[in-house]
Amino acid sequence: MKRITVLLAEDHHLVREGFRSLLEHEQDIEVVAEAATGRQAVQLTRKLRPAVVVMDIAMPLLNGLEATRQIRKDFPDIKVLILSAHSDDVYVEQVALLGAAGFLLKQTSSHILANAIREVQKGTTFFSAPASKRRPGCDPKSLKRGGPSKKKSNRLSSREAEVLQLIAEGMPNKQVAAELGVSFKTVDKHRQHLMAKLNIHDVAGLTRYAISAGIIESTVPVTIT
Repeated sequence: MKRITVLLAEDHHLVREGFRSLLEHEQDIEVVAEAATGRQAVQLTRKLRPAVVVMDIAMPLLNGLEATRQIRKDFPDIKVLILSAHSDDVYVEQVALLGAAGFLLKQTSSHILANAIREVQKGTTFFSAPASKRRPGCDPKSLKRGGPSKKKSNRLSSREAEVLQLIAEGMPNKQVAAELGVSFKTVDKHRQHLMAKLNIHDVAGLTRYAISAGIIESTVPVTIT
């Protein structure tokens, strides 16, 4: 029997360990790797090509939504199943528009998680009951990069969304540059473009925007500098 290969992307070690333990009891599912950040999830997906990625939204360095966008762009056949502690409209909308195969609350049972993995691997979408009630019937073309902003001019590129998240998490430009492997000047240019594009002129404002747009969760600790 061919097993469904799964990548677990969750930043909390104990939660990730719990998911692995639960899935190890399923004979048709194999956890091939674990990721603690969204960036690591993208890298491991490129390397291992799992059938299903189970992705937490609130991931450091690169959030689960942006990681999903990058995975879906490069590997449209790989299914992404989103996990979240919340079924807020902003997250459910983003998940649906990104083309993720499903959305589950973290409180779900191991039985439902295993069934969801099987269903999305077969090509069926799987949204938990609370999320399915909120799931919008909207055109994917209306997706705003980096958040559900209504203004067309506010669309963020993947790199801008990455820079915004790192800034919102409290990283100074020098550290952002080191994390992304680019120059300090490049990060500063992205930062200035973000502020001009969003008409926001301080880090506190960028952080509030990142939270409202679903780029980071309000429960994620941030340091406003």
